[in-house]
Amino acid sequence: MTLGATWLGGGRCRFEVWAPRAERVALRLGDRALALEATAGGLHTATVEGVQAGDRYAFSLDGGPERPDPASRWQPDGVHGRSAVVDPGAFRWTDRGFRTPALRDLVIYELHVGTFTEEGTFDSATRHFASLRELGITALEPLPVAQFPGTRNWGYDGVLAWAAQDSYGGPEGLRRFVDAAHREGLAVLLDVVYNHVGPEGNYLGEFGPYFTDRYRTPWGDALNVDGPDSDEVRRYFRESALMWLRECQVDGFRLDAVHAIVDRSARPFLAELTDAIHAEAARLGRSAIVIAESDRNDVAVITPTRERGLGFDATWSDDFHHSIHALLTGERGGYYLDFGGVAPLADTLRRGWAYAGQRSAFRRRAHGNEPAGARAEQFVVSVQNHDQVGNRACGERLPALVDLERVKVAAAALLLSPFTPMLFMGEEHGETRPFLYFTSHADEDLIEAVRRGRREEFKEFAWQGEVPDPQSEATFAASMLDRSGGSDALRALYAELLRLRGAIPALRPDRPDPAAVTSGEQAVALVRDGHAVVLAFGGGALTLPPGRWEPLLDTADPRFGGPGALWSGHGGEVGFTGPRALLLEHR
Repeated sequence: MTLGATWLGGGRCRFEVWAPRAERVALRLGDRALALEATAGGLHTATVEGVQAGDRYAFSLDGGPERPDPASRWQPDGVHGRSAVVDPGAFRWTDRGFRTPALRDLVIYELHVGTFTEEGTFDSATRHFASLRELGITALEPLPVAQFPGTRNWGYDGVLAWAAQDSYGGPEGLRRFVDAAHREGLAVLLDVVYNHVGPEGNYLGEFGPYFTDRYRTPWGDALNVDGPDSDEVRRYFRESALMWLRECQVDGFRLDAVHAIVDRSARPFLAELTDAIHAEAARLGRSAIVIAESDRNDVAVITPTRERGLGFDATWSDDFHHSIHALLTGERGGYYLDFGGVAPLADTLRRGWAYAGQRSAFRRRAHGNEPAGARAEQFVVSVQNHDQVGNRACGERLPALVDLERVKVAAAALLLSPFTPMLFMGEEHGETRPFLYFTSHADEDLIEAVRRGRREEFKEFAWQGEVPDPQSEATFAASMLDRSGGSDALRALYAELLRLRGAIPALRPDRPDPAAVTSGEQAVALVRDGHAVVLAFGGGALTLPPGRWEPLLDTADPRFGGPGALWSGHGGEVGFTGPRALLLEHR
């Protein structure tokens, strides 16, 4: 990697920027102004003496105003300020001996650094790592930490893909976060956004053709990954990922909305990226896990690049969430139109997602393909996440929508499924505070456009209530976790579910097994190797193979805050009078 400010030691630093749209690039370093040498392909570079870590610098293009370095590692004065030189070798790591867990051992915990604690910093988050490890979590997935405008943002408005957010603690804070996580045995998977760049503080277009008008994304201009001069655009994002691996020792990535990256090249950018990440991790003597968020239900996403796939290790399966949510809440607006009843959940459990080529009423076309050959752990599933909670009009979490017994059935479905589970921060204790959409933009026109856009977004769902103002500090404050009001009984259930998940091999098969899934009108069961996971969403009965079945776990158990004896079972029949989940063992 040579982009940005590369610390060489001894007061020497190499500066390189891709700026094909400028004839002259000047480096403003402290009170010095130095001309960079133009080289082939639009690169401008200089090696400078007398530099110290922390020195502020910026670039001026053809005598224009100062702009931060597109490959800045640190923006101590925000997205509009000067960048700062970083010496990544100065950090002393204490995580020797840590190894990234295998994909099949992942239990992911998604968190937003700004609302995870009152302080909202990398350092304050580390106080809770031990309790997450004790719960059974094995990986942390912070929402995007690349530099965004202001101090309140989900992170998907980031504009500098190499810089860790200054208000969270900057690059040194992120290194301490990763180091502390590794000491607790927790991996760190960064959520990165390589499909668009936020609107405020976005100066990339002044440097070069980072964007294209051939395509659009829901969030603005599409990135130029397949047009003229796209090689350097791809390099910019590819090397940002390698920088996080190398300089911050993260263990992998979740890529946001890869379906929004339009790429007609023979060698897709995403395949190039996943290969580069895996190769760099191997070079460092480590492993890295790369997860895609994709709404296409396309097995090519998790097909190896040698077989002309994109090479991701795993992909989100939104169908799992939608199936559970529609069953529990009865909601059928928007994309929930395609769900409802037990059948979509049963189909998802059989293969990883429900829609594998059949017609989607919501999309009004065929959707998805068969994930034949995919391993069970390649599907990342959740019953709550930042998207599905925060993209509701009022940000309600599941416990605000359904009663405790239904929340517990959702927990069992998640943690006893054959897939890779992901929890959303606070889910384990039944957090009822909302997670809302919030920003701290400075541009008044942009602020009003975001407000208007949020109101428009929710029309098809017919949700009740006013959409909270994203720019208001009160919206941000309302989204802060409240650990004081959590449910000890629910946390105990999550801990026991995770313990059983790790202890019983039958719960984590190599591949989804259609023959293992049986369903009734109100319930679905997975039966494998003498164990049965039974998920009931209402009254009724489900027939299991004959024999004596004894419960290893019952969500209606009083120790989990349940009402007790709702289950009746004899022979192979399991009957229910209400929502309940069971883990049964054949005796």
